[in-house]
Amino acid sequence: MKVEKKEARTFFKPILGLVQEQYIKYVPSYGNSFFFTIGIYLLELFVILAVSGMVMLIFGPYWWDTTAIGTFFRSLHLWAAEAFVTLMFIHLFVNFSTSAFKKKKLVWMIGSILLLLVLLEFAFGVGVQGGLLSQWNDKAGADLWNGFGLGFWVNPLNQGAVLGWHVAIIPILLLLLIFMHYSLVKKDGLSKPYRKDIPYKMVKADHKKMYRRMIYIFIIVLAFSFVFSSPYIAPLTISQAANSNPSGIATTLLQEFNFSSGTATYMDTIDPYSFSTRTVYFTVPYSAYVNFGNKSNELAMFFNESSSQQNEQFIQAYNYFSNNGSISNAMNSQNPLIIATASLTKMAESGQYQLVVQNESSSGLDETYVLRFLYDTGSLSTAATHYGLRTSQFGMLKVGAPPWSIQYWLIPYNILEIETSNISWWGDLENGLIAITIFFVLMLFPFIPYLNKLPDKLKMYKLFWNRYTNPEMRKKR
Repeated sequence: MKVEKKEARTFFKPILGLVQEQYIKYVPSYGNSFFFTIGIYLLELFVILAVSGMVMLIFGPYWWDTTAIGTFFRSLHLWAAEAFVTLMFIHLFVNFSTSAFKKKKLVWMIGSILLLLVLLEFAFGVGVQGGLLSQWNDKAGADLWNGFGLGFWVNPLNQGAVLGWHVAIIPILLLLLIFMHYSLVKKDGLSKPYRKDIPYKMVKADHKKMYRRMIYIFIIVLAFSFVFSSPYIAPLTISQAANSNPSGIATTLLQEFNFSSGTATYMDTIDPYSFSTRTVYFTVPYSAYVNFGNKSNELAMFFNESSSQQNEQFIQAYNYFSNNGSISNAMNSQNPLIIATASLTKMAESGQYQLVVQNESSSGLDETYVLRFLYDTGSLSTAATHYGLRTSQFGMLKVGAPPWSIQYWLIPYNILEIETSNISWWGDLENGLIAITIFFVLMLFPFIPYLNKLPDKLKMYKLFWNRYTNPEMRKKR
């Protein structure tokens, strides 16, 4: 047994040596307190997120959404992410309060970019979780990116693209920036007081205390994962919407047909939904219906009519379905457009319609067509309201059940959206510009005259340089 232990120590010795080389050996007197060692706990949580994320990727969405062990890993991933963001904000606040940015401007700027990337990573993570939460959050996220004019490059309704952002692009950027951030900190050590009235001396870093805290954090994350399990709400389907409100589906189909739906008229800075709604939602699915069932082509008969007859028949069809006309009776109509629309509605009720619409996209993971149609019908908004996911309910980006599910850091943005919702010319672009402006102010804060003196003027440093965190200040008393 002793030989085996010795061999194990010999095997891991080079790895331990490499890790210890990265240690910060000496810190100011206050440097061993929790608030000044948050960086290492962030690294710990990053590893937990990476490992749990890889396990989830191996087994896939069905596993992490529907099985007990999969739900636990999903919950672990969620709470590690919640802890990561929370500690990042605390870390930011500590460095803001102690004006650490005065001597480490580049470190501050990199940290600000890291914060932005982490928030994006969290949002994309919610988007790929699966279920109704992801559907609504993806839709909300799409509106924001479209408002920025970046909908072509970042489309949250495309699950394949979002997964790529979440598991590859952003994590790689985070790794690079974390390495740069830590390297700069290690090179110069922890920030020392810029005020002469703050006594300190250099002491050995207490790594054992740091490791104990890492264990405590891991236990807390595990406990939250067990007690507050990440919930799963099954995704909304077109079949569900059609069976609950068939005439509403039929009306939406006609709006897609004459290009008057929300998707067809979408103009938020750019139009990322430039596809023909008539083609995607009506003519292609109807062709599939005719071919699969060997049915007569009522739509071809409609198109053979004169323009005036088509207009009359469209108005008649729209009035019929918007007044809750029977789908079954519609199949016996003399109006070919009514028959075609009713046929698609019955196809939607059976579930075949969604399969056809989904298959029209270039990727099986691209849910743009399906989610936009569900939003056009109003059923997605109704379901979101039922579960408290609407912006007006402070649920723009929810990750679970009340009261702990709201991403608290988005409350200011939620308030902005609620307060500006009644301004006709104000939209996602304006809200997005405000958010981006705040980010740039944060990133460039060390360089902004007068404003960068605010923490010192408010004496915020006393929150973290005091007799409870700094032994030298206890001695002084």
